[in-house]
Amino acid sequence: MAHRPKNPLIPTREGVSPSCVAVPFAKPAPWASVLQFLGERLPVVSPTEWAQRLARGEVLDDDGQAVAPDAPCEPGARLYYWRHLDDEAEIPFEPDILFQDEHLLVADKPHFMPVTPTGRYVRHSLMVRLKHRTGIDTLNPIHRIDRETAGLVVFNLRPQDRNAYHALFRERAVEKAYEAIAAHDPALAMPLARRSRIEEDVEAFFRMVEAEGEPNSETRIDRLEVRGAWARYALAPLTGKRHQLRVHLDALGLPIAGDQFYPRVRRGPGEPEDFAEPLRLLARAIAFTDPVTGQPRRFESARALDWPPA
Repeated sequence: MAHRPKNPLIPTREGVSPSCVAVPFAKPAPWASVLQFLGERLPVVSPTEWAQRLARGEVLDDDGQAVAPDAPCEPGARLYYWRHLDDEAEIPFEPDILFQDEHLLVADKPHFMPVTPTGRYVRHSLMVRLKHRTGIDTLNPIHRIDRETAGLVVFNLRPQDRNAYHALFRERAVEKAYEAIAAHDPALAMPLARRSRIEEDVEAFFRMVEAEGEPNSETRIDRLEVRGAWARYALAPLTGKRHQLRVHLDALGLPIAGDQFYPRVRRGPGEPEDFAEPLRLLARAIAFTDPVTGQPRRFESARALDWPPA
């Protein structure tokens, strides 16, 4: 049997959008109470913590009413709660808002901050921080950049416009410009284009590797400035594979300064951050024709990459 749609009127809390879990349609329900159901269905949160959340009114029903700790478990009921990590690591940097109108918000993201809640970050994700700061619950990123990368992320505000903006990226109708500080090889002629097939590393899910086969990625690369063993590069990705810029520069023998994954893993996922050693990769500029207003749009980051020690 089809479930009712999620209630769009359940509010965010401190920028965190509600999560929803539905009780399966089974009669009689195999759970004596909502507390028992939540404890079994979502065991990442302990039964004790679920009881405390219910007592604090932090679990709502489909009418937006707080669910009592001893409430019976009704088949087909939808329950809303907000993700919360007691041990969420703090990210001591703030994003900047470069532009905002009724359609778009453009953020200038610091290093280390994920765009959306993921893994060990919820309230310190870019989207949650911006929702909390602006009070705009409908903010939605129309593209992503890696958590380790700094720079521009564009959000749309109106749900009815979302597909039009996402189509820009599906149809590659966006010009993206990145900068990186990476190793310098004077023997390598620039500019150049790197085309290759990029696939997930079978030995480490968080890494990508170049593989044999039909190319599925392309990056144009130029050298802008040289300082000793390092150079600053302009990067123009024509495709959007995960870690594409990092993989392409590393494959050329030009690993990006501060990269913890390439050419070798220096810090695995979940290990403590070293905020003094960011990945020197910046989403510098983005340009497109706005599919809603027809206006030409171009935005540029105000951030600058720090050069590593010589």
